[in-house]
Amino acid sequence: MSSAHVLQALCLLMVFSTASAQHGYMHDTGEEWVNTWRQGFNFQCPHGEVLVAIRSYFSEKEGSDRLWNFECQRTPYDWGEPNECWWDDINRAGLEWSSVCTNNGLVAGVQSKYFEAVLDREWQFYCCRYARRCPYSCWKTNDVPEYHREEGEMVVPSYGYFIRGAQTTFSGVLRSV
Repeated sequence: MSSAHVLQALCLLMVFSTASAQHGYMHDTGEEWVNTWRQGFNFQCPHGEVLVAIRSYFSEKEGSDRLWNFECQRTPYDWGEPNECWWDDINRAGLEWSSVCTNNGLVAGVQSKYFEAVLDREWQFYCCRYARRCPYSCWKTNDVPEYHREEGEMVVPSYGYFIRGAQTTFSGVLRSV
């Protein structure tokens, strides 16, 4: 699974939304990133906020890896505080996967570890559930990179939409192209 496909994955399942940045590493792109090349990272939104934007920058010379940047936003005031948060199942490197926060959770964090052997990352999502949230419907965005080496950016369309999960594919063939 390429990191671009992971970005596609992070962009695919969405529900409701909100924004504030976490500072990290600088690179020649002018952006601040939460990781360095081929290194793991753990990003968590501040308490009461959830993920609303994802950016990534690809480099083949850096192990076909990506730098990542995430933004969070406060959930609607009438939802109150999250009543529980947890780390969901790990999505293994080098495999296709689909992941949605269990128990109707929203993504409030991401951790990832890079594996040189498959030039890919494993991913795990930090999910939070809000008891006073209204029913919602999920939909997959088609705002995804068409080519696995593209830079990626996904921002939820408006306040009230949030990311619930991700879906990706892995192709060892694309790695050797």
